[in-house]
Amino acid sequence: MNFLRTNLPCLGAALAITTLPAHAAGLGLSGELGTTGVGVHLSVPLAPQWNARFGVNYFDYSFSSSTNSVNYDAKAKLRTFDALLDWFPFSNGLRLSTGVIYNGNKIDATGRPRNNGTYTLNGNTYLASQAGQVDGRIDFKKFAPYLGVGYGNAVAPDQGWGFTADAGVMFQGNGSSSLSSSGCTASALICARLANDVAAENAELNDKVHGYNLYPVVRVGVSYRF
Repeated sequence: MNFLRTNLPCLGAALAITTLPAHAAGLGLSGELGTTGVGVHLSVPLAPQWNARFGVNYFDYSFSSSTNSVNYDAKAKLRTFDALLDWFPFSNGLRLSTGVIYNGNKIDATGRPRNNGTYTLNGNTYLASQAGQVDGRIDFKKFAPYLGVGYGNAVAPDQGWGFTADAGVMFQGNGSSSLSSSGCTASALICARLANDVAAENAELNDKVHGYNLYPVVRVGVSYRF
């Protein structure tokens, strides 16, 4: 069931693509690299100046971050599916794009003890060997509107290989964090205080990610018309 929930948007896209009318001709396929990761998009002509575009983007990368209290080892997991409508008002390949993106992007983070083997949470210091592990996750709303401009018409009649580019914004909403600790081996009193301090640290982390409600989309790639 978890597999079905996670992959439902991609499965829906695959079903939509495979049920396209048999007479649809001149499909275009593009591969891109950018802020959404590595992506593949299928372009479908709808009218002389209109295309539909469906794509999947994927990438993982690790980085370090911190709040005032805790340093984190973090891993960003980029997972998005695009369903876009492209309008070509001119004949030079410039396009305006809008649509919706299924936003599976998330960040997993693990608290990193200081060099002396301690955490400081909400002003209180704990031995990492007693406090256990501090883990967190940052999520965003799952469906995000998209608005952007771009270049390249993958299904232009005279197109074989071509260049494609996008520059836009995904309106992902404010991020939300969830932070928890596990494996506390100290006394019940200290573990209870730790839980309260983790909740305070989560509030600080939530404030830090709250303002990232716009995600820039910049990508370039190549396309091919079949």
